[in-house]
Amino acid sequence: MTRVPRLVLAAPASGSGKTTVATGLMAAFAAAGLAVSPHKVGPDYIDPGYHALATGRPGRNLDAFLCGTERIAPLFAHGAEGCDLAVVEGVMGLYDGVAGQGDLASTAQVAKLLRAPVVLVVDAAAQSRSVAALVHGFASWDAGVRLGGVVLNRVASDRHEALLRDALDASGVPVLGAVRRSAGVATPARHLGLVPVAERRPEALAAVAAMAEAVRAGCDLDALLALARTAPPLPEAPWDPAGALAEHGGPVGAARPPRIAVAGGAAFTFGYAEQAELLAAAGAEAVPFDPLRDERLPPGTAGLVVGGGFPEVFAPGLSANEPLRDAIAALASRGAPVAAECAGLVYLAKSLDGAAMCGVLDAEARMTSRLTLGYREAVALTDSPLAAEGARVRGHEFHRTAVAPGAGAAAAWGLRTPQPRREGFVAGGVHASYLHTHPAGAPGAVRRFAGRCLPA
Repeated sequence: MTRVPRLVLAAPASGSGKTTVATGLMAAFAAAGLAVSPHKVGPDYIDPGYHALATGRPGRNLDAFLCGTERIAPLFAHGAEGCDLAVVEGVMGLYDGVAGQGDLASTAQVAKLLRAPVVLVVDAAAQSRSVAALVHGFASWDAGVRLGGVVLNRVASDRHEALLRDALDASGVPVLGAVRRSAGVATPARHLGLVPVAERRPEALAAVAAMAEAVRAGCDLDALLALARTAPPLPEAPWDPAGALAEHGGPVGAARPPRIAVAGGAAFTFGYAEQAELLAAAGAEAVPFDPLRDERLPPGTAGLVVGGGFPEVFAPGLSANEPLRDAIAALASRGAPVAAECAGLVYLAKSLDGAAMCGVLDAEARMTSRLTLGYREAVALTDSPLAAEGARVRGHEFHRTAVAPGAGAAAAWGLRTPQPRREGFVAGGVHASYLHTHPAGAPGAVRRFAGRCLPA
């Protein structure tokens, strides 16, 4: 039974200010002495970094497509255990989910699964009385969603705020805050959204502090906390990494935990907290390293994980670290298990826009103007350290790079998209793909990888 007070921050559409208000609330409540558990709906890797900065706790994702609806409440309970309050930032518009599949993976679905009240963040910059019609529509669309209040964002003046509050008086939805328009509340951004915290920590700290101040000045924190406390207990037990692995064989049973090097630092910031937890439960040791700074892999490395991030931004630095590139190529040539996602795929290629990369894969990578984005259903086309041939997984793509393959490697996945296609590489012990998966949605893949890292 989980009794953590909780709020879901949603919006009518992307760009309304959810991240500003959610992160500001997290930081303001944490500064007031509460233990705040931060969560994000969907596959976003960047916002959770700001949430972690605001709260001092790992930002965790709640993705019903990648993990299954049955795991949302347990994963939430796992992350929120022992906390005074949980704040969940939504994704896109409140009712936007997987295309053609109803409310699957929407903020509304997650709010219902968590039995949590929703606070709607409305960008009020270009409206006055119309705000009442908008809020009424969102409040009445789905009777299963409890809209507990509104935070008005980008409010221009006292008069503007009075007009908005007057219009909403008859809506039955209380106004819990009015955040003023301010150029000072801004986060660094670029081609795939916000700049990750690890890249510009001083600017990120300043941005979080500004968000907290804007929320403190404009929101009724007492009323928001009181609303969070109306959420009923959740009957689901917290997700447990060991329990998740039990049906896949449990720990690998090694006399000594295999050491798995996990790329991190500014260039590789995309990942989920549950990955390290599952590796530990499997009996492996996850050891972080920074490909921009470290010239060697951690001593005793038996396997390598290179997740997502922005290799295109750091291509010169990654290319300049020739000793590490050589070490990674040597590890792969020995047949050691290597799992690479998105940025990791690019890093394992021969080059990125002419800059030398690791050369593990016979492929060239380049930046493009095209954004590839969306959920995917995939089937493994060959055996690999992550999946048996025929295994089915769900994943997500999010990149502006493209990889032109050479010969000598099998495709990793067959993707079910409007135009079915083959994607990724399997060669020796290497599995490299653009597809991001959530480890809590595929714990068997983590167990399989850890097992492949054991001595032959």
